Amino acid sequence: MLQAPNPRHYTAEHESLRATVRRFFEKEVAPHVNAWDEAGSFPRELYRKAAAAGLLQLGFPEAYGGVECDAFHRMILFEERAWGGSGGVASGLFSHTIGAPPIAVAGSEALKARVLPGILAGEQIAALAITEPGGGSDVAQLATTAKREGGHYVVNGSKLFITSGMRADWFTVAVRTGGPGAGGVSLLLIAGDTPGLTRSPLQKMGWWASDTAEIGFTDCRVPAEHLLGEEGQGFQVIMRNFNHERLALAAAACGYAQVCLHDAVAWARERRTFGKPLSERQVIRHRLVDMATRIEATRALLDDLASRLDAGESPAAQIAMAKNFATRTFQFCADAAVQILGGMGFMRGTRVERLYREVKVMMIGGGAEEVMKDLIAKRLGL
Repeated sequence: MLQAPNPRHYTAEHESLRATVRRFFEKEVAPHVNAWDEAGSFPRELYRKAAAAGLLQLGFPEAYGGVECDAFHRMILFEERAWGGSGGVASGLFSHTIGAPPIAVAGSEALKARVLPGILAGEQIAALAITEPGGGSDVAQLATTAKREGGHYVVNGSKLFITSGMRADWFTVAVRTGGPGAGGVSLLLIAGDTPGLTRSPLQKMGWWASDTAEIGFTDCRVPAEHLLGEEGQGFQVIMRNFNHERLALAAAACGYAQVCLHDAVAWARERRTFGKPLSERQVIRHRLVDMATRIEATRALLDDLASRLDAGESPAAQIAMAKNFATRTFQFCADAAVQILGGMGFMRGTRVERLYREVKVMMIGGGAEEVMKDLIAKRLGL
């Protein structure tokens, strides 16, 4: 449907990864996704299968079982997951891509050696716990506390909307170890079986197959060596992590938009109305063209960003722009696909119906659209 990826950016190695990721999700996820969505979960064995296919390790240090890669490899990984047809499965299966980077960046050598290999092998699950009942994007105001008592931190508070919250073995948790504001924020790695840690499942509009939970901490004693980095330095690590998450969300949104276009085209060619295929109706062709145009523009923006990241730049404003632009593209394409499929697009079990429900969380997660615009304005000096 769309032009091939720009050969200036994508090598044969990149395209080999693209084929591997798409094949995995078409074989291991797509045939089961309706059942998993209705069940509200997917088998834990899928983590090991993804690791065996070499998908969980991308972007992590080789010393702990990871595979070093460039920004284009990472974007391919997040984009091609869309062919599984479920953001819920993808977000749960790859929750370590937001939960584990702070460990790799700021954890001690001993902690990294103990924790990362199991996560990257699909044997353990990592989650990120930042958002709280009293606030999400305003990380500097978080209320969960961690007070040092000898060789431990005692953690009290709660976290909300935590992906993989019900099954995670490790939580990377933002806590307040100091005074108010960003300077009092630290990061702790907390084991899922820590006494005093509780989990409550949450019901959602979309991403049904991804378990989402509220996590409670009541006098949880966490070894001091589980501090990631130094006290008071957690905010900087979180902001860096957010930039990676936002770019991943943008790439994923572009992938889901392409899936919506694919399904809309297939339906328009097959479905006949008043003696003609839908695809012969000018109004339908124009809608498909509008979808394709937005996807091409989104991909161009993402390719430019990946090039800048690989060149050593840190374009935070442009990453926020891409996150907003790509999720808007996904929203437009999901809506158009449901409209083209008509009544079938409204039926449970239809891929575009699921994606239509799932798009909204991508416009909120990783920083809501409005927060992204404020960030962009500040970076541009507006």
